Amino acid sequence: MYSKIRITGEIEVLTGLHIGGGGETSMIGAIDSPVVRDPHTRMPVIPGSSIKGKMRSLLARNFGLQPMQKNHNDDAPEVLRLFGSSKKGNIQRSRLQISDAFYSQKSKDEFDLRDLSYTETKFENTIDRLTAVANPRQIERVTRGAIFDLHIIYNVENDSEVSEDFKNIKKAFDLLENDYLGGGGTRGNGRVSFKITEIETVIGDYDSTGLIVK
Repeated sequence: MYSKIRITGEIEVLTGLHIGGGGETSMIGAIDSPVVRDPHTRMPVIPGSSIKGKMRSLLARNFGLQPMQKNHNDDAPEVLRLFGSSKKGNIQRSRLQISDAFYSQKSKDEFDLRDLSYTETKFENTIDRLTAVANPRQIERVTRGAIFDLHIIYNVENDSEVSEDFKNIKKAFDLLENDYLGGGGTRGNGRVSFKITEIETVIGDYDSTGLIVK
């Protein structure tokens, strides 16, 4: 039975989030590392690839990486089912399609009402231990409290594996909530929280009642 299950919800930024975009200017005083933005609205966006990549890497570590493993195609079978494999002889399509997460209108309205900036500038500095020369830089971060809309499609390819797959999706969310998204996580950036609002079958007849990921 081929079906598609849609998972929708929210990603809340708990500490300043930095996922870098391309620099747009080299003027003196400009931000050295701006955040990635939606070219249509100029609002911050979380690329689906960033969410998917971090979920995969954390889940792969949870299942245990193989000794001297260098390739993602050697991840555990449970990980390959969800995120895919391009290995010759074991090509698997990803069951998860994770869309870019756009800045929610609800969050934008709240920030506008409170006259809050959508992003902030964090000043960082590195000191050369031999010369004591300072190397300051400016990092743009999405302001904490911002909410992004989460949209994921799960492709049902084997009825008997759906329940286990959703348990592993939940595990990936839990791992990510206790890790970080984007850059600078060890310096306080990128803590996020997931809130799932709906899980529903949008294509096919698979009964998604009772499936839980958060």
